[in-house]
Amino acid sequence: MQEEFGQIDIYVFDQILRGNIAGGMRVLDAGCGYGRNLVYLLRAGAEVWALDANAEGVAHVRALARELRPELPESNFRVGLIEAMPFANGFADVVMCSSVLHFARDEQHFLAMVAELWRVLRPGGMLFCRLGSRIGMEFEQVRGNIYRVGDGSEWLLVDERMLLQMTRQMDAVLVDPLKTTVVQDYRCMTTWVVRKR
Repeated sequence: MQEEFGQIDIYVFDQILRGNIAGGMRVLDAGCGYGRNLVYLLRAGAEVWALDANAEGVAHVRALARELRPELPESNFRVGLIEAMPFANGFADVVMCSSVLHFARDEQHFLAMVAELWRVLRPGGMLFCRLGSRIGMEFEQVRGNIYRVGDGSEWLLVDERMLLQMTRQMDAVLVDPLKTTVVQDYRCMTTWVVRKR
């Protein structure tokens, strides 16, 4: 199982099982890290693209792609910032952004990243985000939407109202209801999955 899927996020796996992310689609992993969500998609024949600010992570993803899909050009895997992605409007069928957005410096940075994720998604495409939230647990507020989570880190945390308001403002359609996992005394992680009209 791990050989086939790697350390995939279970909520990404859920979207794959339901056919919302599949081989043949152009999938962009924005904030790909070391590619834990890309192993299966590379094996399944998706046209995988990835971006991360960490050059070491991108080098790891390039090596993974060389092993699993040598025909994919290395230029598919780029070092860069989510708020300034080098991709055209409507570029991808699926845009994934897992465990990244809560590291935004402030609300302006967060909204800039979301705007870019949305810009590069084609009409009819799906945006998958998993991010820190305040749904289900209280946290110490540091400033604005920045809160201190269980390990002392400062994260930008969203809530249900904020995500649903953004969904309306983007004229998006929720693919699923918001789903939140509460990790006792530490953090809440919410999955926000929307489709572009």
